[in-house]
Amino acid sequence: MSLPSLFDNLRAPIIAAPLFLISNPDLVIAQCKAGIVGSFPSLNARPVELLDLWLMRITGELDRYSNANPDQPAAPYAVNQIVHKTNERLWEDVEVCVKHKVPIIITSLGARPELNDAIHEYGGIVLHDVINNRFARKAIEKGADGLIAVAAGAGGHAGTLSPFALVQEIRQWFDGPLILSGAIATGGAVLAAEAMGADLAYIGSPFIATEEANASDTYKQMIVDCSADDIIYSNLFTGVHGNYLQPSIAAQGLDPDNLAQGDLSTMKFSSGSGSKSRAWKDILGSGQGIGAVQKVVPATQRVLELIDQYKAAAARMGVATHPRPSS
Repeated sequence: MSLPSLFDNLRAPIIAAPLFLISNPDLVIAQCKAGIVGSFPSLNARPVELLDLWLMRITGELDRYSNANPDQPAAPYAVNQIVHKTNERLWEDVEVCVKHKVPIIITSLGARPELNDAIHEYGGIVLHDVINNRFARKAIEKGADGLIAVAAGAGGHAGTLSPFALVQEIRQWFDGPLILSGAIATGGAVLAAEAMGADLAYIGSPFIATEEANASDTYKQMIVDCSADDIIYSNLFTGVHGNYLQPSIAAQGLDPDNLAQGDLSTMKFSSGSGSKSRAWKDILGSGQGIGAVQKVVPATQRVLELIDQYKAAAARMGVATHPRPSS
């Protein structure tokens, strides 16, 4: 089992998850320069013309950094595509990503062979979000190169399965790139993900509490102040189950313990509760791992802390750290 060579430059086996409305070029560039994969949802660049400018800036700055630091070049970056029928921008965004030869595409809420083919034509790879083994098989059958196993406790649209169960079921038949998502917020948890059989860890919520993140100060402080006990799992806000911060739900006049059901067919907020609040803008997403986040810091500092924790955990266990020789 080995990873594609584009992951060789990582200083730790981490992909920073794409955060809807939050991830931006400043955050992605800082993550990649610090040695982990940075990512953002294409829909964060609004209007669509802005995506082209974002990609020009990201690729330009990372290329210049790598040329100036050949012994420790920047990590690759990724763009997340929401492959759902309500995303009217999908193919426009894919065309822009093809133009810039984005090295990694992360697909969510749908797997499309024609999208995978378009990325493969220039040598890019596609990683697909899955919440169970059935969806994992479908994604690979449709041409995805790797899987992001979204287990219980992940931020955003999370699954319900234990990471132990999800990883072991996928590894029974799949030996390609496997990334684990779900309450991973420390370097020790990254090492644990590898021990379970994952190649990389997917970390999102800790990066909300960074200086570069496009999140309000209230949101960032809420990440610092809250813990796993403050996370509510609900499908009300988008029609798909996700994890949200309880204080943000209560702040909109809703009872976190008595939320209505959402409408999967529209992927939009249901008015059954009598509230006009919207997911991601008013109702704030987060994973269960935020108890490890103690303060708002620059993204580079957050990455370096994770790397130090990862190396310390590996030293305690007496194991080698990423990258490892191919098997």
